[in-house]
Amino acid sequence: MCYDAGMETESLLERNLVEQWRDLVARKTRVWNALELELDRRYGLSASEFEVLDTLSEYDCAKPPRVQQLASHVPVTQSALSRMIGRLESQHLVTRTLCNDDRRGIYVVLTDEGRALLDQARPTHRGILAAELGAPAPAVAENADATSDAALTV
Repeated sequence: MCYDAGMETESLLERNLVEQWRDLVARKTRVWNALELELDRRYGLSASEFEVLDTLSEYDCAKPPRVQQLASHVPVTQSALSRMIGRLESQHLVTRTLCNDDRRGIYVVLTDEGRALLDQARPTHRGILAAELGAPAPAVAENADATSDAALTV
């Protein structure tokens, strides 16, 4: 590492904050990359697509989110989310419907096919999170595929 005279003025607290930030980014990158690899290999989903499906599953079917609302809960920009929703819709994993109150608004709904894929992929997702974040793997339903996914070690 090169020495810069400007570094002398940085406090220990500032240096500590920078180190914490870099550790956080490195950890997030490691977990995200593990998710990308396994979700794509096993289910043909990117980590972002999984996050969209998983987030959609948390909404009441009678009151689905608008694209803008969904964008505030997933790690992609609204324009990237719109393109992603188009891809997910072409795979029959989500549907889009117009908002009756505001014709500019679009609701996004998880389809039965999307829920089925999400249910298959969720144990892999949760297993990777447990492995990477050092938590015990969550209990999994008595589904043979899900059980093998939960035992995933990365």
